[in-house]
Amino acid sequence: MATVTPLDASNKQVLMSATNVAIGYGAIPVVHDLNLHVEEGEVVALLGSNGAGKSTTILGLAGVLTPSAGVVSFRGAPVRSPLHVRARRGLALVPEQRSVIYRLSTLKNLRLGRGSVERALELFPELRPLLHRNAGLLSGGEQQILALGRALASDPTLLLADELSQGLAPLIVERLLTAIREAADRGIGVVLVEQQVRKALRHSDRGYVLQRGRIVLEGRSADLLRDVSEIERTYLSAEIES
Repeated sequence: MATVTPLDASNKQVLMSATNVAIGYGAIPVVHDLNLHVEEGEVVALLGSNGAGKSTTILGLAGVLTPSAGVVSFRGAPVRSPLHVRARRGLALVPEQRSVIYRLSTLKNLRLGRGSVERALELFPELRPLLHRNAGLLSGGEQQILALGRALASDPTLLLADELSQGLAPLIVERLLTAIREAADRGIGVVLVEQQVRKALRHSDRGYVLQRGRIVLEGRSADLLRDVSEIERTYLSAEIES
């Protein structure tokens, strides 16, 4: 595999970092010695096969799980606060399971967010004709657009997005990833967990590859994309979560 070009120092603000972090469930670690960061205005792709520890990493960065070792920093200071506290400081999370309330209308789901309904509709005008339809009656793609629109409407500093494309049609996936790229271009930092590796790398600036709970490769997305076939063959085959 070709050597990935080293990353140059950046003068952008580091929004979140993890230093020697271990994350797990109870006393069982799943992610070990995690070292990563995301800067303002960039999309960082977190790649790996099923069971590699990607979702565990996102939950640890979000404050849903508490690291058992190491330090997570948010906006320049170490943080151990739960998700709702981090949300007030500008963090938004779109979890793996679509975070909509099925029995409520699209409009009421949007009102549950920290941003305005109009801002969400400005970002995703396709939600306007769905405002009075219960979220449970939306398609999977419409539900994911609703979840992402509600998150981005709050104009977060940092967005953590976990498996947006799971089970969705290619056109919807492209719509979601384009919206995330545009959000980063406005200055938001994004950590993106994504199974569709090539699409993720095309829409991101940098990437980390997880295998068995450890980062085994990192680099610029363009460099990783150049070697994506070998990366998929070497690191992204199915594995059992440790």
